[in-house]
Amino acid sequence: MKVELLYFDGCPGYEELRPHLEHLLDERGGVEQLTVVPINSPEEAAAYRFLGSPSVRVDGRDVEPAAVTRSDYGIKCRIYQTADGLARTPPSELLVAALDHSTG
Repeated sequence: MKVELLYFDGCPGYEELRPHLEHLLDERGGVEQLTVVPINSPEEAAAYRFLGSPSVRVDGRDVEPAAVTRSDYGIKCRIYQTADGLARTPPSELLVAALDHSTG
């Protein structure tokens, strides 16, 4: 399993998410590689299909299922819909589901 964490420098969501994601990965084991990918320009955002910071991909798939239909790439903060409203990090349920799907 390959997990990527894409972000831009100074993103508060990235700083909040990284330790949480690392903890989830440690609990699950089986992660071959966690790659942290800084996105530094609009050109990189387009090349990486970067929907905003932070973005998490498991085996190349964004943890948010609807992301496949989006094309609004750019250097920006990403907002996630959660059961409690909007958040600047993906909900744990999305992360766990993506990790489970990859190992299942």
